[in-house]
Amino acid sequence: MQRTPESFFTLKHLRAALASYQPRLTDRSTWPGHTHASVALLLREGRCGVEILFILRAEFHGDPWSGNIAFPGGHIEADDETVRAAAERETLEEIGIDLQQEEFLGRLDDVAGAHLPVIVSCFSYRVATSTPLFPNREINETFWVPLTDLANPNRQRLHYVMFRGEQLERPAIDLLGPGRTVLWGITYRLVSHFMQLTGAPLPPTPIP
Repeated sequence: MQRTPESFFTLKHLRAALASYQPRLTDRSTWPGHTHASVALLLREGRCGVEILFILRAEFHGDPWSGNIAFPGGHIEADDETVRAAAERETLEEIGIDLQQEEFLGRLDDVAGAHLPVIVSCFSYRVATSTPLFPNREINETFWVPLTDLANPNRQRLHYVMFRGEQLERPAIDLLGPGRTVLWGITYRLVSHFMQLTGAPLPPTPIP
């Protein structure tokens, strides 16, 4: 019997998939001039199955990620003991979740920016359904999205986005509806990698 995408989206399955995965990590010495950032991919059990948390960043002049859909996280600071500790610190600062009290699930592959000199590491956690969020001023909005929505072919887009004054055509996912920001870029690539690990890859992007 062929498995449906929903059968891959249980915490038991996700926990096992992430625990057994050996991520491909980037040697920063081979990427001179690149900064290093760390983000957290958070999962919870919601009314429509397992959900993933996204943030909508506030708009700040000069911030390349201004107004984008993203995961909580940011640049690694000199006093962060580890890359993972940076993701936990940033998550606590941005949305008020202490990930040291939550269940660590695993790490994804590092991703190098296609248009910015940055390497992004991503760590996944399961948080309690009742965990409250306390966004700081860097965050305009937080929202949970069922994994089944990410796997919905009708949400896949080939979308034009503006980045530093340049119009780019990129694969994207419509999470917020018409006229709103779409998921694209580094966070899209991390979501795509995560979905591959679940055994239910993202549907192909429709070509106009």
